[in-house]
Amino acid sequence: MTQDNHEAGLNRLNRLWEKGTAFLGSEYAILGGAMTWVSERNLVSAISNAGGFGIIACGGMTPELLSQEIAATRAMTDKPFGVNLITLHPDIDNLIAVCREHQVSHVVLAGGLPAVSSIKAIKDFGAKLMCFAPAVSLAKKLIRVGVDALVIEGMEAGGHIGPVSTSVLAQEVLPVVGDQIPVFVAGGIGRGEAIAGYLEMGAAGAQLGTRFVVANECIAHERFKRAFIRGNARDAIASVQIDPKFPVIPVRALRNEGTEQFMRTQQEVLTKYQNKEVSQDEAQMQIEHFWGGALRRAVIDGDVETGSIMAGQSVGMVKSEMPTSDIIDELVAQAADYLS
Repeated sequence: MTQDNHEAGLNRLNRLWEKGTAFLGSEYAILGGAMTWVSERNLVSAISNAGGFGIIACGGMTPELLSQEIAATRAMTDKPFGVNLITLHPDIDNLIAVCREHQVSHVVLAGGLPAVSSIKAIKDFGAKLMCFAPAVSLAKKLIRVGVDALVIEGMEAGGHIGPVSTSVLAQEVLPVVGDQIPVFVAGGIGRGEAIAGYLEMGAAGAQLGTRFVVANECIAHERFKRAFIRGNARDAIASVQIDPKFPVIPVRALRNEGTEQFMRTQQEVLTKYQNKEVSQDEAQMQIEHFWGGALRRAVIDGDVETGSIMAGQSVGMVKSEMPTSDIIDELVAQAADYLS
């Protein structure tokens, strides 16, 4: 690859994701996926400082904790970053108020269709609003209610997932709404060539989570990071529901003793229910509580045996721990070389 070719590829890349970089205010239209316990001040600021766009994962934080996290992140970067809020959080109104107080530039609403009141509250203080759209019909509806950008995330992603693959979602959504507002593609993206391919299809940029877990700046436990480096695509499996009467929201994570025990627990609870030892509500509660605290145990405490090692199928492309800036530089170089 000659320097001229690389420069030509870089220029083409900058043109392709111009809508995304203008929307985000970042050098590159590469978002860091919001991962609970992982996407906090250290990783978020590192992604933004390296030219990407970091996003704080609020998760189950209280308004007070979120306020501290935003302030701490802002002390570590003068670049733009966003905050991801879960729509079903019981204190969503106060969390939005915290974002308003700190004049957060971008808010991402995840985990279900946002309330009109939440959308209005975010737009009223001038923040740009991003939402997840797992289907074309929802993408159109979100645009109608004033959402400024969309993320379409396929089932290859880590954590809570939908039923449709990234490549199918991209083909369904980008031709229909890609020219109306910025659409960022996520799920199973581990290399720059894939980012470039989606940009050519009309995406404004890409969101990656799994690749950033092994960044030097990420606070995840060393055992958690080593599990990612050892893992391959087929190790990142979706949780299985064994009876439709007891729905399980699918979560993609690395197979371990915890995932095996979850299957056994479901079977044991189902047997108790069939023997009339527990009610359906009690049985559902026992299944839902199985993973309570399991993500924190894995990420923070390093319990990679029984904790939840949420990872996308791109985990096979995670080869070593490196600085966040090197990860982003590598992705950009791969995309530019592909486009040249």
